[in-house]
Amino acid sequence: MLLSSLLNATFLSAGSKGVDVEQLLSKLLDWGIEVGKDLLGAIIIYIVGRFIIKQVGRLLARILEKRKLEISVQTFLRSLVSILLNLILAFAIVSRLGVETTSFAALLASAGVAIGMALSGNLSNFAGGLIILVFKPFKVGDYIEGQNANGTVREIQIFHTILTTVDNKVIYVPNGALSSNAITNYSKQETRRAEWVFGVEYGEDFEKVKAVLQRIIDADPRILKDPAPMIALGTLSASSVDIKVRAWAKTADYWDVYFDMNKIVYDTFNKEGIGFPFPQLTVHQAKD
Repeated sequence: MLLSSLLNATFLSAGSKGVDVEQLLSKLLDWGIEVGKDLLGAIIIYIVGRFIIKQVGRLLARILEKRKLEISVQTFLRSLVSILLNLILAFAIVSRLGVETTSFAALLASAGVAIGMALSGNLSNFAGGLIILVFKPFKVGDYIEGQNANGTVREIQIFHTILTTVDNKVIYVPNGALSSNAITNYSKQETRRAEWVFGVEYGEDFEKVKAVLQRIIDADPRILKDPAPMIALGTLSASSVDIKVRAWAKTADYWDVYFDMNKIVYDTFNKEGIGFPFPQLTVHQAKD
């Protein structure tokens, strides 16, 4: 109704001024056709552009895999190329719609300072991603800890590093924070040292306990002989004699060795009659 009233008012105004209504309708029709062509062209450019971007992404992925680059580098480059291609597609669509790209670029340039200030954090994250790829403090597949987050590195993107926790949560950590703060990489070295503290009762023969622990260590092929394991009397606690055990294993075997050792020691100590301590309180009664 509003459009009809507007057209009627336009025609009446045009008629009162002696303007040819047919000429006006012809101009409106021509304008509508031109706008329709621009919109149709923009839609076609978008569909074709998205198809091309997808194909280029697949081709790039195959090329990177053939070159056997690290997965972290592959994900970073794919993310960067995808953003650049989508920006080019946006410029093409804007140009097809009749917007002057030179003025559009000038507008972006004039707003560049404000955008740069607003996105300063993302720019630092982008630089942090480059630092991570160049100096390689970690790579995809490593288990790291830093910035109050820990998990396995699943992907290194241009702004964030994606971690997967042991309970299958996904954490997005900014690259800027990772590149400028302390990070613990548990997967960097091929071997790791495991440490246990086993408490036994006072009165137990230390040499017997040491021999039992040495036998358990020697029976586990996952525990490395070099560096040699260490068994020592650690602390004389209030209710226990704490024996400290240190042994080296491959990083991939670390947690299996750690938990299996606890179970085997518990079962073996019970069979050998070695008592585990528990808190005790001795009460002396005063004589009258």
